[in-house]
Amino acid sequence: MTLLTIFAFAFVAVVVIATPGPTVLLALANGSRFGVRRASAGMLGAMMSDFILVGAAGLGLGALLAASEFWFTVVKWIGVGYLAFLGIMLLRSKAALNGRLDAAAESGSGSASYASGRTIFLKSFLVAVTNPKGYLFTSALLPQFINPSQPQLSQYVVLALVFAGIDFSIMFGYALLGSRAVRLLRKSGAVWLDRICGATLLALAGSLALYRRVNA
Repeated sequence: MTLLTIFAFAFVAVVVIATPGPTVLLALANGSRFGVRRASAGMLGAMMSDFILVGAAGLGLGALLAASEFWFTVVKWIGVGYLAFLGIMLLRSKAALNGRLDAAAESGSGSASYASGRTIFLKSFLVAVTNPKGYLFTSALLPQFINPSQPQLSQYVVLALVFAGIDFSIMFGYALLGSRAVRLLRKSGAVWLDRICGATLLALAGSLALYRRVNA
């Protein structure tokens, strides 16, 4: 694997990750609700899922989902249900968000104390790891950057580190945007930020529900 190959993979990863999806939307919402420092737990959860997705691609689990209608459907509907759940929770967050903004105005902080880092971590982790598109995408993309004449394990490790590092950087930017936006918006505007994220997550859940295997 050459530096040129790594840079080419990094470019593709930036384009893919920067496109708004469930994990970056959660980073945006977490940044607005808890502040960047607390939102970093969710970023770590998404990074952990990146390593699992890359590992699954190396082990051929993406090919299994592509070939098995049963397992593809199981993973897909788990992902649909969880995305829909998070979307509904964000849509119903008006009262809680108003209380958080009042507390932030008094303390000078945008963070909230009721959500643990573990909860934030698990939400982002589960959103990414239950999306069958991620397994199919990494299984189709990563082998194109792997040199079959060289040891593959080390190459997958490098790609996983690059992918996770880019993922964290982009999510950090979204979380920072959310944190800054909530300080500028009034309560009603901040509530609408949650509603937009919630509605988008529901739309993504609907899109995933309609998603079919290529060979289905």
